[in-house]
Amino acid sequence: MAYVYGNPKSKADLKRRLAAGEKLEVYQPGGAFPLNVGPDGGSVSLEGPHYPKAHTWYARVQVDGNHIITKIIG
Repeated sequence: MAYVYGNPKSKADLKRRLAAGEKLEVYQPGGAFPLNVGPDGGSVSLEGPHYPKAHTWYARVQVDGNHIITKIIG
């Protein structure tokens, strides 16, 4: 699972930010399990909010090759 810079507090918040045109970058903390997306992008599972808060939402998103969210798919 990965996180989003900006730490959306809910999936609805993530959707609002994406609809507003924010560039939302996905990252894997610690680097132990790098994001496996190719140069053309791919899909990534997210969770939030960030640690140390309890994770209360999960999402599957499409990202481009720079790990920027292009679409929420689940």
